[in-house]
Amino acid sequence: MTGDLDPRLQSHARAWEKKASLRAVYGDYYRRMLDALPKDGAYLEVGAGSGHSRDFTDGMDVTRLDILPAPWVDTVCDAQALPFADNSFDGIFLLDVLHHLAEPLKFFEEAARVLKPGGRIAMVEPGITPLSWLFYNYLHEEPVDMSATPLERQPYGETKDPFESNQGIPTLLFRRQEHRIALSETVPALRSVSREWLSLFAYPLTGGFKSWSLIPAGLAEKLVRLEDRLLPALGIFMAFRLFVVMEKRR
Repeated sequence: MTGDLDPRLQSHARAWEKKASLRAVYGDYYRRMLDALPKDGAYLEVGAGSGHSRDFTDGMDVTRLDILPAPWVDTVCDAQALPFADNSFDGIFLLDVLHHLAEPLKFFEEAARVLKPGGRIAMVEPGITPLSWLFYNYLHEEPVDMSATPLERQPYGETKDPFESNQGIPTLLFRRQEHRIALSETVPALRSVSREWLSLFAYPLTGGFKSWSLIPAGLAEKLVRLEDRLLPALGIFMAFRLFVVMEKRR
């Protein structure tokens, strides 16, 4: 089933199967995103990757899109040029995708076009805080450049490698006021519903898609519940994720 996958997707698929703690944390991400979308509609997953969302979308009408082919991917294309008609979807969800796009603005323009009025986008992305910057900068293979201008074309992506990225893009775009305003003025069809810090301890302790993990699944689930109580006070200092919801104006 996975023999023809990009080797990096194969590695992710193996880690997903092996690490129950990773599935526990990412399961929380998927549930939050799906709960934020309109109920009983047609949905688009952007960046289906190694297919993890399938564990959480039983009974849902989901079209899965990725720039790399896989057996579970319905449409292979660039998220910055969506091959769908206007007003096709009630919801769009994406996990760890935005910071890989060379032109995030094009994605938001396309998302606004294919969403129905009242449709929503839900995304979970790296969040850069004083603590998470240390982790992402020194223990993660993807770079963090907080000097970038997020709505301009990024220097990565010229080779069309889908794993090139800047993990700082989501934080710049949704936590810096000047960039939030620029996005709302450039794509007025979309409005911000919520911008929340997410993930304190559980995510880094799982080791992500690395081969190691420092916690079992049961402890990861308990930590996720504890984090919800601590995030209002600690999120701005040590969160590892951003959870963003946007809506197409009616």
